[in-house]
This record gives sequence, C-alpha cells and structure tokens, in this order.
Amino acid sequence: MGETGKPEIFNTDQGVQYTARSFTGRLEAAGVSVSMDGRGRALDNVFEERLWRSLKYEEVYLKDYRSVAELVTGLTNWFRFYNEERPHPSLKYRTPAQVYQEAERGSGRAEEGRDHN
Repeated sequence: MGETGKPEIFNTDQGVQYTARSFTGRLEAAGVSVSMDGRGRALDNVFEERLWRSLKYEEVYLKDYRSVAELVTGLTNWFRFYNEERPHPSLKYRTPAQVYQEAERGSGRAEEGRDHN
C-alpha cells in the first residue's frame, strides 16, 4: 500500500488465501474495508479472469524476459495495446479507451479535468 496509496475497499472471492485472518486483518488494520463475493458467485470476477488469462497467453508465456525492466516494458506495452488498440467484441469492437472516453464525454467529466486558461 506504500507507493500507490491505500484502497478504500478490497474486493475478493472466497478463496482460502483471502479469507485468512492474517490477510484480512492486515487490511482492516490499515483501514481498508474487505468485501467478499458471495458463495456461488463464480461469475462475479469473470472479466478480471479473462483479462489475466489474455495477458498470460498473449504476452507473459510467449516472452523470455531477462530482467524486471524487460517485464515492466512488456506489460506496459501489452496493457497499452489492450486498452488503446485492440478492439473488443464485447464492446462492439471498440477499445476500452474509446468506451471510457465516450462515457467521460457523456458525463461531462472530460471537460472538468481540462485546464481552461
């Protein structure tokens, strides 16, 4: 939680590693709320699981990283491709970046963040 700051909520499934008091206790001691998916809610994190599967099979398993720096560069490039270039069938063949920008424009928040000087 050091460099990126403390999250308000940590959501997880009911895996044993996440329900262990040694894990949840550290989060709670740091003031982080713990939220767990209900039993039988296997589809709750299907999108995250799909993302990590794609990352592993399209990038990590195909590369022979020689250093942490190479790994960071490879992951950075893959996430940029995934979010900004790769069309997603579930998003009507738009990229996540396009969908996000459309939502920002629709909510008016895209204008709020700009410097109007």
